[in-house]
Amino acid sequence: MSSGEPVATAAPAFRRGVLDHALHLRWGLVLLALLVVFPIAAQALDESFYISLASRILIFALAATSLNLILGFGGLVSFGHAAFLGIGGYAVGILMQSGIASAWISWPAAVMAAAAFSFVIGAISLRTRGVYFIMITLAFAQMLYYVMISLRDYGGEDGLSLPARSTVGAGIDLGDDTTFYYVVLGLFVVVFVAIQRLLNARFGQVLQAARENETRMAAIGFPVYRYRLAAFTLAGALAGLAGALAANQSGIVSPALMHWSQSGQLMVMVILGGVGHLYGGFVGALVLLLLEEIAVGYTIHWQFGVGAVLLLVVLVAPQGVVGLLRRRSRS
Repeated sequence: MSSGEPVATAAPAFRRGVLDHALHLRWGLVLLALLVVFPIAAQALDESFYISLASRILIFALAATSLNLILGFGGLVSFGHAAFLGIGGYAVGILMQSGIASAWISWPAAVMAAAAFSFVIGAISLRTRGVYFIMITLAFAQMLYYVMISLRDYGGEDGLSLPARSTVGAGIDLGDDTTFYYVVLGLFVVVFVAIQRLLNARFGQVLQAARENETRMAAIGFPVYRYRLAAFTLAGALAGLAGALAANQSGIVSPALMHWSQSGQLMVMVILGGVGHLYGGFVGALVLLLLEEIAVGYTIHWQFGVGAVLLLVVLVAPQGVVGLLRRRSRS
């Protein structure tokens, strides 16, 4: 080789940063394939009931993933996230009561309504820290809860029944559980991939860095408040979409969907699945709702059994089920 000829050097190996979150395509595609064929298998085994259960799991996985965006990746412990779930549900119910059943209108309206409320609540709540932030988000959620109880025109405490599911046209009948399941699955996949891309973008990196050291991020010039408000608003909007789907799935929307206990359930899903893990919301919703479904079949005191299992999981896997699986795969 002549002295003037450039020397080839090996390209440095790509190292994923601690703030990056991979889709793990191999396992992700396997999981997606299983979810796609699930209704076919359920119908073949004459167990169509489980299609509705799977739809419910995906809906709450969407809600838990939206909470994980601000709780796990933003470090914001919100105890009022279910308020946005209820707002989305009521938006669909109220519009349907007014004669508007099109999903192309009511579902975006649910998202926008939840986004508007989450923006206002976030703009106020994010000026506080720690336990004060927890309490003020809880206070706003309970205020909305009691407001909906007082509105007798919309069912009050009994809730608002939907005469049918939303319509999308093009020959797609959401009244069919299998069709509705695939629509929910498609929306969940789109939102999930979008959140993964967002977390790996500049926005997600800043949000996670602010979780680790807010003071340092502000000192180097990042508007932490704006990033957190944007994340809080986005999380509320996605919860509103989950609420719209939940109302369609159950055929009713009630103030119970906005209660603090529902926010607690969403938080349990995130903690159980893995706070700050991309798949944490999905895994947490899957495990918790399956535990409930199994325990209900054995005893009326099913909450005690579910609580015991959750306590065991927290003790054995403090980073959640996803954290435990990742730790075992590395060992």
